[in-house]
Amino acid sequence: MTTALAPAPALRIGPLDLDVPVVLAPMAGITNTAYRRLCAEYGAGLYVSEMITSRALVERTRESMRLIRFHESETTRSVQLYGVDPATVEAAVTMLREEDRADHVDLNFGCPVPKVTRKGGGSALPWKLDLFRDIVERAVRAAGPLPLTVKMRKGIDADHLTYLEAGRIAEGAGVSSIALHARTASEFYSGHADWSAIAKLKETVTSVPVLGNGDIWSADDAVRMMRETGCDGVVVGRGCLGKPWLFGDLAAAFGAGVAPEPPSLGQVADAFRRHAELLVEFFGDDADGGEHRGCRDIRKHVAWYFKGYGVGGQLRSQLAQVESLAHLDELLAQLDREQPYPGEAAEGQRGRAGSPKTPALPDRWLESRTLDAADRAVVAGAELDSSGG
Repeated sequence: MTTALAPAPALRIGPLDLDVPVVLAPMAGITNTAYRRLCAEYGAGLYVSEMITSRALVERTRESMRLIRFHESETTRSVQLYGVDPATVEAAVTMLREEDRADHVDLNFGCPVPKVTRKGGGSALPWKLDLFRDIVERAVRAAGPLPLTVKMRKGIDADHLTYLEAGRIAEGAGVSSIALHARTASEFYSGHADWSAIAKLKETVTSVPVLGNGDIWSADDAVRMMRETGCDGVVVGRGCLGKPWLFGDLAAAFGAGVAPEPPSLGQVADAFRRHAELLVEFFGDDADGGEHRGCRDIRKHVAWYFKGYGVGGQLRSQLAQVESLAHLDELLAQLDREQPYPGEAAEGQRGRAGSPKTPALPDRWLESRTLDAADRAVVAGAELDSSGG
């Protein structure tokens, strides 16, 4: 939990005023309506949807339409799109604006997942400057009054950095903010984020907010990032997995509330139960039944929520196989609710870091900074229903 920290100014992204300079990062299979609502119950900021494929949205697939569905309590509807075809991205943004389905649109240029980068998407895309510029410029025009932002990585690897050029292009195209995950695609989530890159981007981009992302595990980390880099706000991803109360810590750190006490095991169990309940509601129209799918989905969160707490292996295993809310209640009743916060054991890195790897790229992708005929053929078929961040 956080100690006494200095307040920071509110963040303005286009017409959006945020009380605290905090954004929930889009995370595949995590930042659906259920988790966004839970995080908002603890704190403040901008809560972004899971990454949605532009083509799937334009084709109005069942899952993409579910992912752009917001609860009435979500007063700022924030959607992140992934795409590699400028016309398809433009059509998706136009749909969101014309049908009043979003208040903010973010474009993903940071995904390091091989099935995305091998088609020239995600963090591979800014290497092709003409393609990046075309997508961003057309998306900004299509967004009209909606704030259009971008999230990206440093580049493909240490020898093929793209973030400064991409930042200048995005700023020139009229985006409302730029977020940088301070790792390359080759680093995936390994090692330590290079916060000095965030500082360099902030020095390069001067007319719109620059947000920093990477290794924010606590409110102290967020404040330290802003102090060290001069960035205008932070984007929190893996640090909030199984820890929605982090947004309460962040709000307090930036002068917008009182930090909650470190949670007892009972309070963690209550948050976990609330998350499951919201997932059941979110999946309510699923063919398999909302309760079945919601309880199946909460299983992956068990290790994150109970990190560091004295919960036996057998009970953890049972929680990871929960079938219904009634079953979940039976299991949670076995916990020692008075067990106190375990300190450092519950803090630090969450989620898989992975290890550095050679990014999967289209053939000869790095030979030129512009698209040739072969590159165009690759990206023409690259609109995948894929997620990452």
